[in-house]
Amino acid sequence: MSEIIFDVREDDVDGGYTASALGVGIHTQGDTLAELRANVKEAVDCYFDETMEAPKVIRLHFVRDEVLAR
Repeated sequence: MSEIIFDVREDDVDGGYTASALGVGIHTQGDTLAELRANVKEAVDCYFDETMEAPKVIRLHFVRDEVLAR
């Protein structure tokens, strides 16, 4: 695996951010973007042990929902 992609969403109710990896069961959160980035790196390190090939690149894909009323 050369890269792993996380969908990142901002929590409108409580604030902070959540991140979920696509195709892999890794989920984490952080109150700030800096904390989220550190938590994503730590979660990836914990998920991929020495017997597995860890991704070289971690990509954060920011998802923003927008509702338009008519």
